Amino acid sequence: MTEALLSKEIPVPRKWVGTPIKAKEFPRLITGQGRYVDDIKIPNMLYAALLRSPYAHAKIKRIDTSKAEKLPGVVAIVTQEDVLKYCKPYPQIVPPPADKLLDYCIAVDKVRFAGEPVAAVAATERAIAEDACELIEVEYEPLPPVMDAEEALKPDAPLVHEEVGTNLVWHEVFDYGDVDKAFAEADKVISLKLHHHRYGGAPTETHAVVADYDKGTGVLTIYCNNQMPMFCMALIGLSFNMPTDKIRIITPDIGGGFGSKILSYTYMMLISILAMKAGRPVKWMEDRRENLASGTHCNEATFYVEAAVKKDGTILGIKAKTLHDVGAYLRYEPVGALLWIQVSSGPYRFKNLRMDVNAIVTNKGPVAPIRGYGRIQHLWMLERTVEQVARQLGLDPIEVKLKNYVRPEEMPYVSPSGATYDSGDYPTALKKALQMINYDEWRRKQPELWRQGRFVGIGAALFQDSGTNNFAQVRLIYKNNPFSGNSRMAEMWMDEFGRIIVAVGSNPHGQCHETVVSQVVADVFGVTPDDVFVVPGFDSWVHGWTGHSGSYASQFAVSGIGAVLGAAKRLREKIATIAAHMLKAKPEDLEFKEGKVCVKGTDRCVAFWQVANLAYRNNLELPEGVEPGLRVIYTWKAPFKLPDLEKKTVNATLTYSYQAHACVVEVDPETGKVKILDYAVVDDCGVPINPHIVEGQVHGSTMNGIAAALFEEYVYSKDTGQLLASTFMDYLFPTALEIPDIKVDHMISPSPFTELGTKGVGEGSLVPLGSIAGAIEDALSPLGVVITDSHNPPERIYRMIKEAQKKRK
Repeated sequence: MTEALLSKEIPVPRKWVGTPIKAKEFPRLITGQGRYVDDIKIPNMLYAALLRSPYAHAKIKRIDTSKAEKLPGVVAIVTQEDVLKYCKPYPQIVPPPADKLLDYCIAVDKVRFAGEPVAAVAATERAIAEDACELIEVEYEPLPPVMDAEEALKPDAPLVHEEVGTNLVWHEVFDYGDVDKAFAEADKVISLKLHHHRYGGAPTETHAVVADYDKGTGVLTIYCNNQMPMFCMALIGLSFNMPTDKIRIITPDIGGGFGSKILSYTYMMLISILAMKAGRPVKWMEDRRENLASGTHCNEATFYVEAAVKKDGTILGIKAKTLHDVGAYLRYEPVGALLWIQVSSGPYRFKNLRMDVNAIVTNKGPVAPIRGYGRIQHLWMLERTVEQVARQLGLDPIEVKLKNYVRPEEMPYVSPSGATYDSGDYPTALKKALQMINYDEWRRKQPELWRQGRFVGIGAALFQDSGTNNFAQVRLIYKNNPFSGNSRMAEMWMDEFGRIIVAVGSNPHGQCHETVVSQVVADVFGVTPDDVFVVPGFDSWVHGWTGHSGSYASQFAVSGIGAVLGAAKRLREKIATIAAHMLKAKPEDLEFKEGKVCVKGTDRCVAFWQVANLAYRNNLELPEGVEPGLRVIYTWKAPFKLPDLEKKTVNATLTYSYQAHACVVEVDPETGKVKILDYAVVDDCGVPINPHIVEGQVHGSTMNGIAAALFEEYVYSKDTGQLLASTFMDYLFPTALEIPDIKVDHMISPSPFTELGTKGVGEGSLVPLGSIAGAIEDALSPLGVVITDSHNPPERIYRMIKEAQKKRK
């Protein structure tokens, strides 16, 4: 980073930034006045249903739609023949031979996971479309499924994609520092096999699409709830061979995403083909069973880890082989197998790291960028490894963590992979979280509780939430990938009544962008947030956007706000120029306050509406060289560099929020059930724009983490490939009754790389996966139980307890 970046000062007073005002969006959303995709109604609209494969792996021998076509109300049916007529396969970002992988919006020639669409029906009613699906006859030739990444690598394993010739779709070894020397100098080497399980986002609103094709203009309008519509724009345009000026994407209010809605472009295309074929608009709403079964799961990973350590707990180096089960198709992968590079050493100081990374296709549903994408798996692996380093050396896990944390005075800190951690105080955050659960008192009571047969344990973990990603990191997957950097666009204008309007290239789904943008803009213009209108949702014909636009990767407080600040300053400068002309003053002698521009220290002012009148309707009186109107566009660009492809290093993200979690749990030895007795979080997201909204994000990510650690898991049959957790009866989605009270406190370490000192906060990296695993292991330490899986439901813990008890007899 340059000195100019490091020393940037905030150019305007802060009155609203940092103030916990109520979210502007809440009144309409909580009173049922939000507008979601399902609220969109277009005249002559049809309704769609999808026929999905009951097999995880099978050839499609024949599809007969004749009976379905005769059902009254059916207007159009799409099968593989239609898709091949309208589309080309999606491009891949991997090197050969996996770049040959064929992926469409529907199964072509064979199905590769249970729940993959094989046909789509548009009818006058949803029920009719569903009845028609039951009339479609599909002849399958079942094939043996491969349901395990390690099994998929065996020479005789069934191939998921014959055109690739292997199930290993990406492999790379990353070597940083001197790993061999670190292991040669180690007092002890710790070895572990770990498994990070598969779970999902399960948003309240499932995937939804309304497609409307205007044959006269050739314009395809897609209403959807996709989180990253400009990523979709390129894929849809390439696959349809359609210029993007003929594609309009609109996202209204969105009922949650958590990364799962980034990959809905396959549905956007499939419903668009239905609309084109039918000649009428088509709406499709995914039901819950479809949502759980059809993919958008988080990355599942298996780790073979070795840690080189000294007797005092100092970590010298780590080497790991990772097997990422990416499911049936790549889509956004193998990015998830790479993103550990953003947090290569986690919060720790070791410099020697070797990662042997493998991305493998199986007959499970495709994975998606679920909250904490790609980083949570690696951070959890590091946390489990450090805990075992401590236990195998007979040391306190907390002390070993504190010993190895990056020090605050070392910030900005360059990790082994070249990622630069911007700011933070990890040791203080962890100590603070421990104080909040009365750590010392629980440690004092623990031996007596164990003697009473009560298995009480304490766990603590600190994970980073890397935000504002550098898309150039994908060149470490394949050097020819044409992506790099990061950018955001904002358009801002003052209307002729002096009101400020902002349109940002993002589409929030719970982050309250309308509120935080209005707070930032209010400070720049000396008004209140109520004086700023932020255009809701996203419309590619209305909102300014770049190829990186969307809401993902914990970055709006950096990239989105960066664009908003740039636009606000540009607009303020023009207003100041006109006002100075009107007041016969210098622009630098002016101040903005209460809807007016005034000469400092005087009562000489002009109202915003007076300036706007000159700009819009009285432009002959404008100063020379000033264009009419008060409308500006600003594009923010992240200060990244391209990766070093030889060293395989890159500064992959701009900011690093972090959370320290501490908890106390009790394990029932008779059932294996875990009860959380106390839970505390310390969050540091830099300068919070709105502390109330930050608090909501912290609670949300904590709940997601607790759910993943104890409740949620996608379990498949190894024999048939069927998803066994296909409803909320089996996929245990916790409610407020299952989540404990969560104590939250905050620290503020401003980022030196952002103008307001802000960092992203949207993901939180699901720290409970680490803290709860540590607490369970601590509770069961008298039995010598080692936690090696990220998901620990009662039945798994019960088996571990019984096995440990047998060994001790």
